[in-house]
This record gives sequence, C-alpha cells and structure tokens, in this order.
Amino acid sequence: MNTLSYLTVDVFTSTRFEGNPLAVISDARGLSDAAMQKIATEFNYSEVTFVLPPEDPRNSARVRIFTPTMEIPFAGHPNVGTAYVLGQQAELFGRPVGEKLRFEEKAGIVEVDLKRSGGNVAAAAIRAPQPLTVGDTIAEETVGRCISLDPGVIVTTTHAPVFASVGLNFAVAELKGLESLAAARPNLAGFQAAAGRQTTSGHDFSLFVYARSADNPWNIRARMFAPLDNVPEDPATGSASAALGAYLVSLAPDADMDVRITIEQGVEMGRRSIIALDVVKSGGIVADVVISGRCVSVMRGEIILQD
Repeated sequence: MNTLSYLTVDVFTSTRFEGNPLAVISDARGLSDAAMQKIATEFNYSEVTFVLPPEDPRNSARVRIFTPTMEIPFAGHPNVGTAYVLGQQAELFGRPVGEKLRFEEKAGIVEVDLKRSGGNVAAAAIRAPQPLTVGDTIAEETVGRCISLDPGVIVTTTHAPVFASVGLNFAVAELKGLESLAAARPNLAGFQAAAGRQTTSGHDFSLFVYARSADNPWNIRARMFAPLDNVPEDPATGSASAALGAYLVSLAPDADMDVRITIEQGVEMGRRSIIALDVVKSGGIVADVVISGRCVSVMRGEIILQD
C-alpha cells in the first residue's frame, strides 16, 4: 500500500482549533496535478499545499497551493503554515533548513523568515511576491447582493469597493461597523452574477469585507467569502489582508510610512485569527508588505494512494 504523509496546522493562531486549518504535504514528488486537486478537494480546507524540490537550487522548495476547486498562484495562510511545518524539519530535499526560506510559486518567489521560541518554530513571516495592483471598482449593489446586505452599509469615504492584489486578486469593501459585518451572509447567486460581470485573476470572485474605527484605523476586523471556490467563509486570509493593508496605506496622505496593521478574522465563525501586516511606503509608493502569524500543529497522518 502506497501512502503519503501529511500534517495539518492551524494558522494565524496559537490555539488549536482556531485560526485557519491547512494541510501540508511536505514531499509531493510523484503526484500528478489531478491527484493534488483530488486530495485538496477531499480535505475541503480553504487550501492545501504540496511541496516539491525547487527548480532553481538557490531556492528552498516549490510550493503549489490548491483550493477545493483549483490551483491558485499565491495565498497567505498556506505560506505561513507551510513554512512553519518545513521549519521543524532538519532537512528539506537534502539541504539543511535555515532561518530563511524561499518558495517558488506561480505568483513569483515568496521569501520567508522563521520565528523561533525556545528553539522551536512558533511563527513565520512572508513577503508578498508582487507589488500592489488596484483594478476596477465594483458597484455597491453588487457587493450588497453578494453578502445579503443593503448597499447603504457599504462605506465609500476612503475607497469604493475595488479589486486589489499583491499576488492574488480580491474584491475589498468597507462596511459600516461590526454589526453590519456580523450580519453579512454569502449569497451564491450574487457571487455567480458578480463573477459573470467582473474580471479577476488566479481564482474565482472572492470578497473581503472589513470594518474599522476612526479611533484605531489600523486595527481591522474582516471576513472573507469565496463560495465559488467552495469556501463559503474563510477564517484567515493573509493574501487578502495584505492586499487590503497595502491599498489602505497607499491611500494615506503621508508619502513615507512604516505601519503595523492587525487584522482580526474568523471571529464570527468561532475560529479567531490574528494576522499581522508590516507595510512600508516610500515616496508615495507601497514598497514592501510582510504578512506574519503564529501557528500550531493539530494532526498528522497518511493519505492512501493505492491499495
């Protein structure tokens, strides 16, 4: 019987059964694309990662990321969780694992810093692989239909609903307070209609909504809905958080900034996650976005490949 080992971790938390679960197959050599997709669909997590030897020996590994429905070019919590898992190994494809890793992904090279506590890996920080890009605006009525809310609760003071990306494209929209955020419910028909009219790249139409106060604008509560990817709601979305954080910093009046942003997600699901972002703006341009968070191991096991 051929088997394949896996480990699951909860990402952006230090408490088991909170945060965002991730399955990591740390040696996926020999698996076909179709097999990877079937395994990801079977886990039904928001993402599963498959680790392969790097194509360039200067890098640590090639990492492929699959949702239950498709492969995507980049995501936050899969990179943080994969780095946490690989950082606990003595070797990675015959080479020692150091404090820094470089992952080859469809979106580009993802640089990773491991954070250790008492000699053990506790957290990881990853650098967004692409600069901020901002796409088309989205009608407030479209956002409202997607999450079953009146368009009047969508705040446009800072920005209209819009597509933003630092490696994976998301629709982002601000809502009027925590009550509106808690009331959001994904409407599949609304997402299907939005996907038919709007363009995105790398995955199906996914919506990241958030609320924040004037008193503490860099502490944000968010929710992410992606029912077209079989993810009705995601407990923690590092790639969306990074895109939002970079976009908000780009809109701030200061030409030079170094901002720590904290995004709390998954609260309404009972899976509280804490995503830390460090965003640097220089000369009016967002120059660097780093996503960091803690992780905790949950399960390990084997996938039966054939009898």
